[in-house]
Amino acid sequence: MPWWHYPRPTTLKTLTLFTLHKETSIIIMKYSVITLSLLLMLSAPTAFGQSSQEGTGETDGYVLVWQDLFDGDELNELRWNIEVNGAGGGNNELQYYTDRATNVHVGDDGKGNGCLILTAHRESYGGKSFTSGRVNSKNLVAFKHGKIEAAIRMPKTANGLWPAFWMMGNDYDAVGWPKCGETDIVEMGHQNAFAAGNQEKYFNGAMHWGQGWPNASYARDTTKSYSLQDGEFHIFTAIWDENSMSMYVDLDQMPVQTPYFKMDIPCTEPDNEWSPGNYFHKENFILFNLAVGGNFPGIYNADEITALNDANGQEASMYVNYVKIYQKGTADESIYMAVPGDDTLGITDFADEADRMITISSGIACCRDAEHDDGAQDLRGIVRFKGASLADRVAMRHELVVRLLEVLHVRFHEAHVRRGLVVDAQQVDADVALLVRV
Repeated sequence: MPWWHYPRPTTLKTLTLFTLHKETSIIIMKYSVITLSLLLMLSAPTAFGQSSQEGTGETDGYVLVWQDLFDGDELNELRWNIEVNGAGGGNNELQYYTDRATNVHVGDDGKGNGCLILTAHRESYGGKSFTSGRVNSKNLVAFKHGKIEAAIRMPKTANGLWPAFWMMGNDYDAVGWPKCGETDIVEMGHQNAFAAGNQEKYFNGAMHWGQGWPNASYARDTTKSYSLQDGEFHIFTAIWDENSMSMYVDLDQMPVQTPYFKMDIPCTEPDNEWSPGNYFHKENFILFNLAVGGNFPGIYNADEITALNDANGQEASMYVNYVKIYQKGTADESIYMAVPGDDTLGITDFADEADRMITISSGIACCRDAEHDDGAQDLRGIVRFKGASLADRVAMRHELVVRLLEVLHVRFHEAHVRRGLVVDAQQVDADVALLVRV
């Protein structure tokens, strides 16, 4: 299986190993701290309370090409624009979008998950009764065709909150809306949900296009059998190709399901200005926002926004644990990025990470003994991957883990010999396997 699926090594198992094999305890102790640290970095474990960042994974020929795991200390401005305006989004929304950390920041969700956090507050600001956050990747990250998904923890929307994960054509600045095309992967908080009393289960996907207003639109609403505002992350996925746009929720848990939204978008009528195929085959950028009031919720009076109340301190947040783009490498696909996406560790400075790996791998390979430097030099070639594609870096990290395990195996063997112990190949295998739990 892929290396990031390996079980997480634990101190408990290492201590058990010390007990079982006293003869090699010193050698094992020498390696254990380094090895555990390295493998904890190279694996993608889920600590207590944390949510997995694996997503739906590389299925059906799709390969991860870009992601933001939001595990840093601040929002990466080479990936995201923070919008600042009180224009109402063309929908009579009641919030003012700011770039203040109280409305937009990257941080812990309280359960150990690094997230993009968009927070709506009831407050007077810029002539509005609320503030909130909206970010987009326009001219920084854009792609054409593939699979995109985000893990989102939705706020309680009743009544008046309108969280959304969506895309627009990266030619927005040149052609405007709706010529750019708009794809709403998920929206919650519609007035129909309030009327029916199923705010936590009702959501929709939609697409908008055309030469101007009034535009062409297609939307589909869905009511799930379970809450999507239950305090947990739910994965919203769009699969987009030359023929259609399909959307799914929790595809990681239910890999076989009917899309909650599907629209055919073949480009077969180039002269028909109303044909959707003429608007949805170009690079799109990503948006996340948390709106307050407006046309979608059908609320235009600040006093009727009950989702922000005394019980929640007059604020509510939308948490995005990650967003990922996958592609198959076909000729119709493309992707633009100002800077590479996070690798599987969420680390953006690959040069520093490479140096850290060199230090760790040298410590293992050299065994604090200069005569074993060949192994460190060999590993040094593997970890110099700055500028490589995400897929290449994942492959390189996989190779690094495999090589480190080989080095460990050799060093355990040598340790037995130096200590005058009978070399038992099966026992050496068991020592290494138990130490790293692979």
